[in-house]
Amino acid sequence: MTIKSFNQVSATPFSGHNTERQTERFDSARTMSAQQLPTPPLLTPYKMGRFDLSHRVVLAPLTRQRSYKNVPQPHAILYYSQRTSKGGLLITEATGVSDTAQGYPDTPGIWTKEQVDAWKPIVDAVHAKGGILFCQIWHVGRVSNTGFQPNGQAPISSTDKPLTPQLRSNGIDVAQFTPPRPLRTDEIPNIVNDFRLAARNAMEAGFDGVEIHGAHGYLLEQFMKDQVNDRTDQYGGSLENRCRFTLEIVEAIVNEIGADRVGIRLSPFATYSEAADSNPEALGKYMVEQLNNYGILYCHMVEPRMKTVGEMSECPHSLVPMRNLFKGTFIVAGGYTREDGNNAVAENRADLVAYGRWFLANPDLPKRFELDAPLNKYNRETFYVSDPVIGYSDYPFLEGTA
Repeated sequence: MTIKSFNQVSATPFSGHNTERQTERFDSARTMSAQQLPTPPLLTPYKMGRFDLSHRVVLAPLTRQRSYKNVPQPHAILYYSQRTSKGGLLITEATGVSDTAQGYPDTPGIWTKEQVDAWKPIVDAVHAKGGILFCQIWHVGRVSNTGFQPNGQAPISSTDKPLTPQLRSNGIDVAQFTPPRPLRTDEIPNIVNDFRLAARNAMEAGFDGVEIHGAHGYLLEQFMKDQVNDRTDQYGGSLENRCRFTLEIVEAIVNEIGADRVGIRLSPFATYSEAADSNPEALGKYMVEQLNNYGILYCHMVEPRMKTVGEMSECPHSLVPMRNLFKGTFIVAGGYTREDGNNAVAENRADLVAYGRWFLANPDLPKRFELDAPLNKYNRETFYVSDPVIGYSDYPFLEGTA
């Protein structure tokens, strides 16, 4: 598909029989002065620790697979700066803490000087537009294979239980996984140190903080969740033991860069990469209570309705118990619309709302939400292609807001 036809097909502002009515409503909203328009809850300011946010619409961390050879590329400067608004919070795509952390093609890292230097102009571009940028740091654990690992070694995990082959998020490719090797107890401090050094490197690159990726079936969840963790040492068995590794990482990073620059993402209810827990609410509550002891800046939690990527389901569970327990900023993510997000803030179920697919397809999403403007459609087929433009920086802005 050519770039031209891609824009025509997937980035059409609106379609259907009510186009005229939508256009009239949108045009009339734009002509009204700001004083006449009630401010939607998502567009109200918020103070997150040292950071003054002008609105509550967050760019969620989105794997884009365009960091060739694990080095961030110049085209990411445009991608992130497009999605920056003054006083807006952005979280980067998941960024590897070491050469063993990889499980996908062309995902960025932050363990080498070359990678740190490559991140600097990206961070500078976001700061130049008044944005706040956090680097999400991760280790995929068993969600990998020998092809991604140094010297073709086995991936590391909490367990030796392998993952079954899985359809990739693009719905086409099938991912193959190598049986993992369980980390020895004496090796765990080395991985904790990898996260600490990654956080230090993020500060050197100029980031405002880091988000620890403790969600979606990756290494930290492989320790936290009892359907994966079958250890018998001090990192397995009880809830306290299973959470120990993640909390050791939190503590190390807090000590390295300060609690006011640390966030974490958790998905206790999700079952990504066959990582489920028998009592997800207990896991979520325990984690936020422990996180309070470190005074970290924010907790970013995935809604229970998002069981896997793109799969939303009716669910009796809620993040409200965790929201009520956590003392810092609470960010929610997972299938939110403009209306859902406004309601979550208005009802005090969240301080901030993270948007992924809609922010990808609408680089000016906060402005569109402010005006209740039509949204570009996203094209799932181009989420993970390696092209530096298509499906990346070619989604159009509203007229006059670029």
